[in-house]
Amino acid sequence: MTLLERADDLRLLTGALERVRAGRGDRIVIAGPLGSGKSALLAALADRAEDCHVLTATCSLLERDFAFGVARQLFDPVLAGGCADLLTGPAGLARPVFEEDTADDSAFAVQDAANSGLIALTRAMSARRPVLLLIDDLQWVDEPSRRWLVALSATPGDHPVLLVVATRDVESGFLECTAIRPEPLSRGAIAKLVEQRTGRRPDDEFVAACHAVTDGNPMFLRAVLQHITSPSADQVPHVLELRPARLRERLVRDFAAQPRHAQDFARAVAVLGDDELAGRLAGLTEAQAAQAQRILDQAGLVLSRPVIRDAIEESMPVAEREDWQHRAVKVLHDNGRPAEQVAARLLAAGSAHGRWAVETLGEAAATALRRGAPEVAARYLRRALRDVPAESEQRARLLVDLATAERFFDPAASVRHITAAVPLFRTVEQRAAALVRIAPTALGSAPRPVRDLIDDVAASLGHDQELAHRLEARQRYVWHSDPALLADSAERLQQIGGTTPGERELQIVLLEAAMLTARLPAHRVADIGLAVLKQEPPHPRQVHTALPLLIKVLATADAAAETVPWLDQAFAQAGGSVEQALILAQQSFVHMHLGRPGEARAAAERAVDLAVLDWRGDTTTAAVGLMAVAIDLREPDLIARVVASRPDRDEPPGVEAVYRMLHAAGAATAGDYRQALDHLLDCGRVFDAIGWRNPVLLPWCVLTARLHAQLGDLAAAQDFAAQAWERAVEWGAPLGVGRALCMLGRYTPGAQGLGMVREAVEVLHANPFERAKALLQLGARERADGSGSGQQHLRLAYQLAVESGAQRLASRIARELDGNSPGTVVVLTRAEYKVARLVVRGLTNAEIAEELDVTSRAIEKHLTNSFRKLGIRRRTELPGALARACPPTA
Repeated sequence: MTLLERADDLRLLTGALERVRAGRGDRIVIAGPLGSGKSALLAALADRAEDCHVLTATCSLLERDFAFGVARQLFDPVLAGGCADLLTGPAGLARPVFEEDTADDSAFAVQDAANSGLIALTRAMSARRPVLLLIDDLQWVDEPSRRWLVALSATPGDHPVLLVVATRDVESGFLECTAIRPEPLSRGAIAKLVEQRTGRRPDDEFVAACHAVTDGNPMFLRAVLQHITSPSADQVPHVLELRPARLRERLVRDFAAQPRHAQDFARAVAVLGDDELAGRLAGLTEAQAAQAQRILDQAGLVLSRPVIRDAIEESMPVAEREDWQHRAVKVLHDNGRPAEQVAARLLAAGSAHGRWAVETLGEAAATALRRGAPEVAARYLRRALRDVPAESEQRARLLVDLATAERFFDPAASVRHITAAVPLFRTVEQRAAALVRIAPTALGSAPRPVRDLIDDVAASLGHDQELAHRLEARQRYVWHSDPALLADSAERLQQIGGTTPGERELQIVLLEAAMLTARLPAHRVADIGLAVLKQEPPHPRQVHTALPLLIKVLATADAAAETVPWLDQAFAQAGGSVEQALILAQQSFVHMHLGRPGEARAAAERAVDLAVLDWRGDTTTAAVGLMAVAIDLREPDLIARVVASRPDRDEPPGVEAVYRMLHAAGAATAGDYRQALDHLLDCGRVFDAIGWRNPVLLPWCVLTARLHAQLGDLAAAQDFAAQAWERAVEWGAPLGVGRALCMLGRYTPGAQGLGMVREAVEVLHANPFERAKALLQLGARERADGSGSGQQHLRLAYQLAVESGAQRLASRIARELDGNSPGTVVVLTRAEYKVARLVVRGLTNAEIAEELDVTSRAIEKHLTNSFRKLGIRRRTELPGALARACPPTA
């Protein structure tokens, strides 16, 4: 609507865009009154700049006091989206701008350095792609951002940076730029817009009336047309009564002419909105407020129209507006409004309000957390921090509460705020209680000062055994890459009873150490782990505790089955995408170790889709799990997605080696076996050096054996398969034993090798995916030897592969089945087969559901899956199709 008659303006903007694509910078101001179409021009320019970095910001009157608020609007999405590496060199001077706790005073103190850093950051971005900085409502820019923009506009235009700002005429003078001033719409343009809005060609008198009352302002015209149904001449009086002509100037002038109590009421409504307390804020009785409302309505100042409220608020000087905001907050608080409603107002109020405001913000934050809105809670707590003394315990408590909220969306910031709070507490017990708010898993990449702080507090702690155990859990997790400190984990585990939450937390960390080092057998680790899990109720908050480590341990110890309902219940309660994604990553790992690759792949893809790997902190456990799934599945797309989401930060040696395994898997799927082998041998050296020997979580020996065979070195393949077998027997989990035994049998000739594969099939009886792979080897070798059982084993392997969702493996097995395609051998699950047989008997879905004691929805799901596998669409086709299907095994 607002781009009609804007061809010249768009031509100027497009020309500037072409120049910036050619490497030359420019600065443009789009200046004009409220509603003249400035924002539409910015949006049109953004649409034409798909090949550029387009950074946008909208200045706000309520955010004018937040230092560098506009700069943060522009750059925060870029830095959060994986470009934090730009904050190096000269651009690093801008880092304080993006610190969460940067107060206004300190922001002003580093103004010159920050300006230089922001300019350097902009140029660093432009070295990759041309940069467009699009800023709307510049008249409300915060002062530090304004100074930066002035400095930026004064720099030479030898970098591909285009700065385009939209502002009111009276505020455009501080930038030296090319100016665009959108002209008012002509009568012809108004006629076109009226016809678009109403679907009818307007009468000339109607168009003239619209032009008279709007003066060609697109926004005011839109306001008029919202009240019009017919663009005919008889509507002219109605249009004239709406009185939006030269609205901004007229509103201010008319407003100034009203009685004082009406003005106060209008200001109260502009600040507070349609709230019954507006009259009380204005200091009026109910009768006086009603009278003021009538006076304003009669004057055409209808306060329900946002544009009128904006004009009234604009007419107020800054100091007066802040005073009204302050009073509004107090009125809401004193009249018992919910804490979150008061807190939302406090966010907009610049001045301090005292103890009651801090308490209200804290209460609002607690409410927001309970309803699953941690980011809202964090905003309230950051606002509260502005009103408390810098070195007080009250600040420490707020920082701990803020860190608790941030665990849900920014674990790295959570660690920073906890460590900032600890020195402010007076007693060592308070400091310890604050430190244990940090999940052990968040400390794998924590800076050394954080680790030293935990050690110092632990050394000073008295007789509080609960806190001592929880601190020890954090200390030991940090040691997981130190073989000397890992060595006594199994022994220490025997000394812990697991009767308190602190003991169980320490048990989990010690169990992971015992699992990584394989110093305790899998069955012993599983027994202790399951006992711990039974005492921990499922909840989505478990993703911010040590419990993800326990899920990984149990799956690696072949005890994953009991974790499935536990994780299902936790996921059902999860509200935030981060929690959901982290639980999905755990579910993917569990499904893979239960032999359900189809479900594992689906959960892993959902986890990545939910952006779990934003890598701001406590996601290493999830990452290791997803990498293990990607390696087992050998899915190129999944491997690439997990690799691409890797954080740009230093990781402990063990985690770095797991990443190297993932790169090896990617190289192997691409056919680069030599590079993949080099990666794996490097991994093995690291794992052995730090004492990580678990063959299930870290199957590098099995993978290395396969790669040696693919490169033609069968002797080396057999050696590594034997090494994998030795480690698997040491750990004792059937999955590891069966997998290694199958690989060793594959590269051992004759009857001895065949016997190993047969034994692997038996060991892997509980894992359909791994058993299908072993059966494939067994069937292929038996058939090559002329044995009649080979075909039977291949058919069973195909059935298990299909049932587990391993489509790639099923296709391989189908090719072994005398060249048959996957569609020739159709296998239904036991539940699908049973439901299909009952349908053939003539039972309805409801009758089948009653007989099997399940829901009708479950019956529909089984039938849908069966129809898809059998290639049919109707129930009448089922008898013939079922006769061709392979019955499931008992």
